Amino acid sequence: MKPAAVLVLRVAALTLALFACFAVAGASLRMQQEPGPPGDAARAGLALLVVCFVNSAVMAWVILRSRWRGGRLMLAIALVYYGVTTFMAQIESAVFITRLPPGMLPRLFLMGGMIAIPFGVVAVLVMGKRSADASDRGANTRLIMPPGAWVRKVGLLAATYVVLYFTFGYFIAWRTPAVLAYYSGIDEGSVLAHMRAVVRDMPWLIPFQVLRALLWIALALPVIRMMKGGRGETALAVAALFGIVMNTQLLLPNPYMPEAVRMAHLVETASSNWLFGMLTGWLLTARD
Repeated sequence: MKPAAVLVLRVAALTLALFACFAVAGASLRMQQEPGPPGDAARAGLALLVVCFVNSAVMAWVILRSRWRGGRLMLAIALVYYGVTTFMAQIESAVFITRLPPGMLPRLFLMGGMIAIPFGVVAVLVMGKRSADASDRGANTRLIMPPGAWVRKVGLLAATYVVLYFTFGYFIAWRTPAVLAYYSGIDEGSVLAHMRAVVRDMPWLIPFQVLRALLWIALALPVIRMMKGGRGETALAVAALFGIVMNTQLLLPNPYMPEAVRMAHLVETASSNWLFGMLTGWLLTARD
């Protein structure tokens, strides 16, 4: 069988495996929504299948282009997948979404782990990277740099993330009427006026986003370290994880966030996280 056909079959198998992980985790934690019209259930199932396919395709590429194999790769894939799809999203849900029923947020964190751990194992097995390969044991100089370079680059990335977060948040999400209504907000008229309101009313939000920037960088480190490709491919892999895999969750309908709000956030975070992922992968892969 041709390599391209084998790859298609592997991604298809991984898609079904991820779909099964979602189904088992959701059923175990009783996360199913109240029954609605049959058409809604079919659309939700199709949306989940699309999410599983897109995520599986991106993760398959990262796995195939990884110099790591076996248990170390399984652990890295599970950690990165959990981080980008669950942890980074739900820590914002904990802050901004106040409509969740009691106990729902812990179950969302737990469900993410119940999906990510088996998916990390199955993904590496399906993509044929279970056993060690002596050809990939050469010297790896990725992320080896002086402390001063780390401080300079991490500081630049954290500042850039904050700028991207608030700029894209204001011009894409905050100027969408459905988003304003959902969060009971007002459009201050300009991004500078918006930032003054943030500093006045939520002074903790900027430090919180600095912390999130540092967490994003931490999630990028294993990806940068394990990728075989050059600087451009590594940056693209981090961007795909941050911009695509993280944000596909917004394609899934849920009773707590209207579709118009989800789509506004999808455009906002997919574009800003993609740019941040590109910069993170590019900057931290550079030699000093």
